[in-house]
Amino acid sequence: METVILFPAIDLKNGQCVRLEQGDMARATVFNLNPAAQAESFVEQGFEYLHVVDLDGAFAGKPVNAQAVEAMLKTINIPVQLGGGIRDLATVEAWLAKGITRVIIGTAAVRDPELVKAAAKKFPGRVAVGLDARDGKVAVEGWAETSQVTVLEIAQRFEDAGVAAIIFTDIARDGLLKGLNLDATIALADAISIPVIASGGLASIEDVKAMLTPRASKLAGAIAGRALYDGRLDPSAALTLIRNARA
Repeated sequence: METVILFPAIDLKNGQCVRLEQGDMARATVFNLNPAAQAESFVEQGFEYLHVVDLDGAFAGKPVNAQAVEAMLKTINIPVQLGGGIRDLATVEAWLAKGITRVIIGTAAVRDPELVKAAAKKFPGRVAVGLDARDGKVAVEGWAETSQVTVLEIAQRFEDAGVAAIIFTDIARDGLLKGLNLDATIALADAISIPVIASGGLASIEDVKAMLTPRASKLAGAIAGRALYDGRLDPSAALTLIRNARA
């Protein structure tokens, strides 16, 4: 079994750490005015890898919260994966040069698959694809638009491209604490060879347990957001479960 990673999420809007409900910018809750302090707190809780999204960047199509991201990179020493507004090779290169471990390409993966292939070839193991689905169809532009392609169709385009992971988010569940959509995520993981990370709706320790069952053995991890911020998921209990599963 791959090592399963639980990624705590920091979503950036106006330089602050927020969580959205179902990807709606109008339904944002601010959880921390200081993202670097939030990142530090996750490191202290024992997390090994941080998931960061520049929400404003996803809508603008270019990095917007670079200052907050750079402040985090100066503060912590665990790997960071970053998505939001990464639409060209120059932006990929700039972020990797600044110390981001892995970039996540979302909208551009749908519109410009060649960019993903070029980036993954140039930076093996450092490019992930973010696929966000509404009813199985991929949404783009910060989830503002839904395309007509299915998640599986897009994922299959990158089968031999050297993509490090696919982060699959079920928008309908995101930020609502309804539990991960493990059925859809596992179906995707079983259909492709690229590691898949589950995202959207992780609500409790039950989700972490479900992620560690044999049927989910192909999952590379999951992203936790709101459940960590409002105390529904105890970080130490979750990380202990994962450590024991590894052993």
